[in-house]
Amino acid sequence: MTHPFLFLCIAGLSCFFSYNLVRMPVLSMFAGSLGATPEMIGVVVAASTMTGVFLKLPMGILSDIVGRKRLLILGAVAFGITPFAYLLIEDLQTLLVLRLCHGLATAVFAPIALATVASMFTEKRGAGLGWYTASTQAGSLLGPLAGGFLIDHAGFSDAFTIAGAIGLLGLFLVLQVHLIDTTISSAKADESTDLKKALTIVSTGVQSVIRNRFVLSASVAAMSKMVSTGVLMAFLPLYGFSIGLTGTQVGFLFGIQSAVSLGSKPLLGRMSESIGRLPLILLGLLCCAFAMSCIPFTSEFRLLLIFAGIFGVGDAAVMTSSSALVGDSTEPRFGGSAMGVYGTLSDIGHASGPIMSGILISSFGYPAAFLTAAGTMVLAIAYVGVTMTR
Repeated sequence: MTHPFLFLCIAGLSCFFSYNLVRMPVLSMFAGSLGATPEMIGVVVAASTMTGVFLKLPMGILSDIVGRKRLLILGAVAFGITPFAYLLIEDLQTLLVLRLCHGLATAVFAPIALATVASMFTEKRGAGLGWYTASTQAGSLLGPLAGGFLIDHAGFSDAFTIAGAIGLLGLFLVLQVHLIDTTISSAKADESTDLKKALTIVSTGVQSVIRNRFVLSASVAAMSKMVSTGVLMAFLPLYGFSIGLTGTQVGFLFGIQSAVSLGSKPLLGRMSESIGRLPLILLGLLCCAFAMSCIPFTSEFRLLLIFAGIFGVGDAAVMTSSSALVGDSTEPRFGGSAMGVYGTLSDIGHASGPIMSGILISSFGYPAAFLTAAGTMVLAIAYVGVTMTR
């Protein structure tokens, strides 16, 4: 591994450790302690993702113009500073506003980091993205485990303080990443490209990205999977407590999902180089749909661990192969824009999952929410299969 890539992987681990320590399962329980209903919990969990819906594409486009490094630093600042603000929250309205602000972290950092990694690799892009996403998945593994432990043995204040300290470590590591300038203006410097011309070039690139059926298919696959991820983040803790699980056990459910995904991503990234991206995307969606269909009918902790592991395999297959497909199908100079489209659609799924499930759970119970999420992935399988094999 090159030094910039290694630093970026470790930074991604730290940043997502911090982010997921706050989000799973601490956030749902914290919102509940403030008197939130299931519908409101869904909105609170989804709020940070809504920021990404509106900002990921503009941030990806901006990174194609001004460069990746500055925006990576901005995203890392949001990871490091925002967790400390949770210490001041006393009502749901303020919590909702803070969640929107916390969403700046992933809205800015996530698509630009993926575009950066994709530009670092040409022949082994799937493997490179597999290692990077495995690093962020390691953070997603450690965060819920730490969060569940802290809920049982400390308190919300300690959880938020530790999350902030780990986020600041991620910021320090991002500052150590040295990148070659691959912006459009830099690439065209000998032609005296001005900002207006750069924007025109980017506009053309964005239009070509949006019309690219490979990018859209990959994005739809990720979006449908992220619906289920949102449902799990918001309501798996509450479902777990409703059947008698402890906070530590709920943390282990998220942890095993992340651990399996972490271990699978490098291998699946390499597999996608040889057998193609499409088979792994479809297999991953099928695994996730199966797991989501089984969870709300299961009250035994061991079986829930198995279903969480199956979901982890599916998550790894979908996210690694779909992000690599976006990189394969896009010109390097428009990589930020392509990952912005991919991230935006993913966040639409991620935000809609908790909101939809909160309404369904209030009206019909947990099975309706989990089965609806599974059905979304079945529809995505049909769409991706038809679109990609035309």
